[in-house]
Amino acid sequence: MTGAPRALTPADLPALLAVQRACYGDAYVESAEVFARRLASPVNCSLVLEHEGRVAAYLAAYHSLLGKVTPLHGDFDAVPAPDTLYLHDMAVLPACAGRGLARALLTRLLPRARAAGLLHTALVSVQGSQTYWARQGYAAHPVQDAAQRRHLDSYGAGAVYMAQAL
Repeated sequence: MTGAPRALTPADLPALLAVQRACYGDAYVESAEVFARRLASPVNCSLVLEHEGRVAAYLAAYHSLLGKVTPLHGDFDAVPAPDTLYLHDMAVLPACAGRGLARALLTRLLPRARAAGLLHTALVSVQGSQTYWARQGYAAHPVQDAAQRRHLDSYGAGAVYMAQAL
């Protein structure tokens, strides 16, 4: 790992997209335009981590509400009284897996969320990652609202909304 996690910037977007494509394939790749809008959101708190001089991992996150699901390709919308750190996407280059990059990103962001007064953290687990997130303390959380269930459905079969208390 080279240095500590830092804020994700527009200059990181080409490398972020390369990490995303390497991890997810074309099915889940979100555009540079979507990420640029997210970076401009006042509730954005996304991070990036470099390894050997290149972006090797990122965590796209923002302040939101428990039970509010950001659809695939959706924006990071500000809410009046956020209570949740929403982890929209975290990816590590496969060549860098097992080096603690994901943990380093989470370790940097979760204490900041607590300090900001957020009470929960939540995410959508995709591609069979539910076991990984369960090891991090997350559990499946019901999505009651029909609109939010449609947002969850945008991730395809097997997507699970998960949350934990901070």
